[in-house]
Amino acid sequence: MALKITVIGTGYLGATHAAAMAEMGFEVLGLDVVPEKIELLASGRVPMYEPGLEELLARHVAGIEGSTGRLRFTTSWEEVGAFGDVHFVCVNTPQKHGEYGCDMSYVDAAFASLAGVARPGSLAVGKSTVPVGSAERLAAVLPEGVELAWNPEFLREGFAVQDTLRPDRIVVGVPGDDGGRAEKLLREVYAVPVAEGSPFVVTDFPTAELVKTAANSFLATKISFINAMAEICEAAGGDVAKLAEAIGHDERIGNKFLRAGVGFGGGCLPKDIRAFMARAGELGVDQALTFLREIDSINMRRRGQMVEMARQALGGDSFLGRRVAVLGATFKPDSDDVRDSPALNVAGQIHLQGGQVTVYDPKGMENARKVFPTLGYADSALEAVRGADVVLHLTEWREFRELDPAELAAVASSPVVLDGRNALDGERWRAAGWTYRAMGRPRA
Repeated sequence: MALKITVIGTGYLGATHAAAMAEMGFEVLGLDVVPEKIELLASGRVPMYEPGLEELLARHVAGIEGSTGRLRFTTSWEEVGAFGDVHFVCVNTPQKHGEYGCDMSYVDAAFASLAGVARPGSLAVGKSTVPVGSAERLAAVLPEGVELAWNPEFLREGFAVQDTLRPDRIVVGVPGDDGGRAEKLLREVYAVPVAEGSPFVVTDFPTAELVKTAANSFLATKISFINAMAEICEAAGGDVAKLAEAIGHDERIGNKFLRAGVGFGGGCLPKDIRAFMARAGELGVDQALTFLREIDSINMRRRGQMVEMARQALGGDSFLGRRVAVLGATFKPDSDDVRDSPALNVAGQIHLQGGQVTVYDPKGMENARKVFPTLGYADSALEAVRGADVVLHLTEWREFRELDPAELAAVASSPVVLDGRNALDGERWRAAGWTYRAMGRPRA
């Protein structure tokens, strides 16, 4: 009999995972404690922007004309327990308020509820990013006959559907010396991507938990490294883009994540590296990760440096009464996520210092207004730039790369653009009459 899968938590991770499991041919039941979210998903819509996800839902959500009907949603734990053979826990693990550590309250609540309904012989699978040691503790919460595996997620916002259907690796942490039934069931769940070449890596619990935080810490380190080089280039008159190109040809380094700019944000990298540091301290090995404090510091410093670049572009004086256009609100393109967004942070800092800031983003406007309701918002890049004394490019949307600089120059008060992502074609903007300046490239 084919496995039946439940997905507990239908946020960004859970909604994508549920739709992908249905695409792989499984009967899937998604659960959330927020009825409004369930109603939205049951109609084939999602509470966030993720390319391809609504189309995937439309192919499988029960009740939608032409769908397979393999995907349903509920708020009932009892229904989840009766239905599922494999239960994926995909709830959020935010940073604790006022602390570096990870807030495990949602994960703990999900496992406590699942423990009360899961059938003997079923498998619970954690996908949330948790501090190392959590899986062993949570395994003790589950009743006899219900096994636990840990299967960390590696989704990139904007590519989540692709990353779930065709993952670059599948990591499975299982109890004991061999995988036993847990490994067997997860090999069945992931049979399609494994057959298509995705590596299937079996580890113990601690290693599986560490893989995600180690991966994010490495990526954050690489980003902050090139941004530190940008600071040196600013002082020495170098060109960080050419520097990155040159070192990227070294196959030991590679060219990915070497674009200097205003830094990283979002709901994963910042809070994950902080939680990793906090957990290392609890384990008595905090010195092993002290370098992550500097990584975090470099990243946060970039935002202030962008604000100072804008001030200098305006003559080095106050922002009072000056009009500043900000292109971008989300922390990255192809997403509507504004959590810990460098773009919004910079916009907010300038606004608090008296600047008249107008923001435009292709997908993040609604979420940005919730976070910074006092900022100005425009319906297009052209309207944001109208009357601006300086333009800040802070999220590398394709739409911004394809803008007509001449059209924008015609409406700007002063055609000065600061490229906080090193993604615009500087020569093209200069040819249209703009003064172009990019981070880490004082002479470019």
